[in-house]
Amino acid sequence: MFVQEVYVQRRKRGVVGWFFLVVFLIWNAIMALTTWAAFQGIQGVPAPKSGAEAAGAAIGTAVVGTVILWVWLFGSLITGLLALLTRGSKTVTIRKIRN
Repeated sequence: MFVQEVYVQRRKRGVVGWFFLVVFLIWNAIMALTTWAAFQGIQGVPAPKSGAEAAGAAIGTAVVGTVILWVWLFGSLITGLLALLTRGSKTVTIRKIRN
């Protein structure tokens, strides 16, 4: 009979770790809704009358979309790092499996 050892690593979050994880998830949900709402709002704008208005609308849309995505990126990096750094201590358990 063959016995194999399997090492299982688990981390247990504390209160602060759960707080930052929830903040991270809420931040991403809010930013996804904000991005969706911003791009849905673009569709409701009436058609431009001249070429200059069309160019301005295109540039404005690109700038606003880029700013929203950069804010989302920086917020996710900050909250994600806080969630990652507050994971808790590692617990290793050894399980023996018999084949």
